[in-house]
Order: sequence, then structure tokens, then C-alpha cells
Amino acid sequence: MTCTGCGVSPEARFIEERLAESRSNLQDSVSLGRRAVKEALYTIAEECRDSNWDGYGGEPILDATYSLAYCFLEALPLGSPMPAVGTEPDGQITFEWHRSARWTLSVSIDLEGRLHYSALLGASKEHGEEPFFGEIPDRIVEIIGRLERF
Repeated sequence: MTCTGCGVSPEARFIEERLAESRSNLQDSVSLGRRAVKEALYTIAEECRDSNWDGYGGEPILDATYSLAYCFLEALPLGSPMPAVGTEPDGQITFEWHRSARWTLSVSIDLEGRLHYSALLGASKEHGEEPFFGEIPDRIVEIIGRLERF
């Protein structure tokens, strides 16, 4: 699966394809940890494919939500720390960056492509909602960067 731009000329498509291949090779590098996170995402999506996957009425992870979550992973800046992957009873997929009890970020993506985030950044708290259009919103990238520097 790839998430590319909107080039229409043959040259633009060629460049997009080469960039996508290069990015994919870098992202799948074991040293960057992306392959393991993608495998975890796939496993969770498969395990939570049916209604009541948790025994408490959990909503299924739909293919569209999985695809959005995969594109979210692909859009993370190269060199970013990789998140843990989880799921929510409402059918959302969650990515978590946990540095300590007071330095953590949780980002959930829903079927409509909305990113719901909540962060503890030392003594401060932050939360919000951002649309996902194939690029990680600046605010979420900034928070990931703060966690990385902690």
C-alpha cells in the first residue's frame, strides 16, 4: 500500500513512484522499526475484525480505518520514534508514544480520518482533534518531537 501525491504527468508519476519506493525501503528498515509497527498494526486489525472482539461489544476495525492508520504510519517523518499500536472498543486504532508516566502521547484515528490526540508533557496537558489528509498535522509532529527530546 502506498500513499502518494497527485501528479498527473508521466514524469510526475515516475518521480512519485521512485520517491515512494525509496521511502518504503527506508521505512521498512529494521533499524527504523517501521516494519515491526506495520506488522503489529496488521495483527491488531485482523484480531479485531469482528464485532465483540473484546468480549464486551467492541466495534470491529474496518478496512478503511486500517488503511488510514497505515497511511498515518507511512506519513510519520523519517527518524521519528515509532509508536506502540492498539485499538479502542469504538473501532479506532491508537498509536502511543510513552516516555514516562508524565511524558506520553496517544493518537487515535477514526473511520472518517480524524485524529484525536491527548498528551501529557511534563506538567502540562494537551488534547485535540485534527483532520488527517495523508500528512501528520504539525501540532502532532511537534509533540512527538518534544517527547523525543525528553
